[in-house]
Amino acid sequence: MSFMPEQKAAVLIEALPYMQSFYGKTVVIKYGGNAMINDELKSKVIKDIILMKYVGMRPVVVHGGGPEITSFLKQIGKQSEFVSGLRVTDAETVAVAEMVLVGKINSEIVSLLNSGGVKAVGLSGKDANLIKAEKHFAEVYENGEVRKVDIGYVGDVKQINTDILKTLLEKDYIPVIAPIGVGDNNESYNINADYVAGEIAGALGAEKLLLLTDVEGIYRDYHDKSTFISTLTLSEAHEMILEGTIDGGMIPKVDACVRALKGGTNKTHIIDGRQSHSLILEVFTAEGIGTEVVK
Repeated sequence: MSFMPEQKAAVLIEALPYMQSFYGKTVVIKYGGNAMINDELKSKVIKDIILMKYVGMRPVVVHGGGPEITSFLKQIGKQSEFVSGLRVTDAETVAVAEMVLVGKINSEIVSLLNSGGVKAVGLSGKDANLIKAEKHFAEVYENGEVRKVDIGYVGDVKQINTDILKTLLEKDYIPVIAPIGVGDNNESYNINADYVAGEIAGALGAEKLLLLTDVEGIYRDYHDKSTFISTLTLSEAHEMILEGTIDGGMIPKVDACVRALKGGTNKTHIIDGRQSHSLILEVFTAEGIGTEVVK
C-alpha cells in the first residue's frame, strides 16, 4: 500500500503531540510472546523501540523466554513440570533458565538494538542487586482449601534497586533486563517477566508500561469479539479476576498493571504483539490499540 505525500504528513502530524508529551519520559516494555519468536515481528519491535528512543523517550525492556527454556530442557532430556501454571524449578532448571535468559535471549536483544544505532546494555536481576527476590510458593486448591507448594527456585520480587537503571537512563542507554532475581544467599530465582516489568515500572515511576502479548487485549467474553474492553480500571480488573472473566495467562499481565499503577506508573497497556508495529501504534496514535488499565 502506498500513501500520498499528504497522507504521510498527516501521520507524522498526528504523532507530534504524543512525541511532545512523552519526550524524556520513561516507558517500560515487557517483550514476550510471538513477537519474540517470529523474526519479522521481532525486527519490527526492535525498530519501534529504536524509534521511541530517537524521539526522546527512555525505553526500558524486560523480556521473558519460557518457550526457549522449555525447548532447551527438552534437548537435555529434562521434562518440564508445572504446578498452577508455574514451572517446577530445581537447581539444574534454574541454571538452564539463567543461561537461556541471560546468555542467549538478553544478549540477542541487546545486539539487535545496538546494531540499530542505539546504546543498549543487558542486565539480570543479579547486576547491582537490581532484583532482590524471595521464594514463591504455588497455591493449589484441594477440597476447598488452599495448599502452598514449594516449586523450587521460582521467585517473587522483594525489592527493585533502581540506581543502576537511573544511571543507565541518564547516560542515554536502553536497559534490557532478564527476569532472574537474586536471593538473600545469592541464589538465583526465575521470576515471571510480567511481574518484573510491573515492579520495575512502578519503582521507576514510569509514564507507561506496555505489555506485549498474543491476544488483542481483554474481553468480557473472549468468545465474543464485540465485548472487547479498551479501558479498564483497577477495581473493574479485580472484580473480573474474582469472577473468572480474566483467568489463565492474562492474570499475571493484569497483576503487572496493578503493581505498576500502585507503584506510581501513569498508564498501563496490554497490547497485541502479533500486530505489526504495535508499540508505536499504541504510543503515537489517537486510537491506540489493546486494553489500557488505569487507576
